[in-house]
Amino acid sequence: MRWRLFLGVLALALVVCAQRRVDPRNTYHRAICVVPLTGTGTAADPKRPQYAPWPASQDPQGIIAFYFEPTDDGKSAVVEFIAQNRAALLPLLNDKSIQAFEKGVSSQATVEAVIQQVRKDFSLETFGMVMP
Repeated sequence: MRWRLFLGVLALALVVCAQRRVDPRNTYHRAICVVPLTGTGTAADPKRPQYAPWPASQDPQGIIAFYFEPTDDGKSAVVEFIAQNRAALLPLLNDKSIQAFEKGVSSQATVEAVIQQVRKDFSLETFGMVMP
């Protein structure tokens, strides 16, 4: 009887301790893209990546956040788009005129190799946005 109780408590402890928290940089659906910059640079029409909602969207079914860094030539940007559902990212994932990678689907080496052609110091370890 004692062994069964001990094994039960041990199994419960292993299950509780084995669960790890998800890194906030990996929550939600994310796409990393190289897109052209749009906008005139005024307060009403700031320079921003193509597909970036402006003004900021309050629609939870759309793109809820984005983070970008300009490419070395300054004409495009490397962007991480974040959405609560994958359907919001489909227009940019299906756009053949831009380079787009779904985070967690494409390997880190593949993404970095392609993006380092337009931004020499690019690394997925330091790129991205934390979402609560």
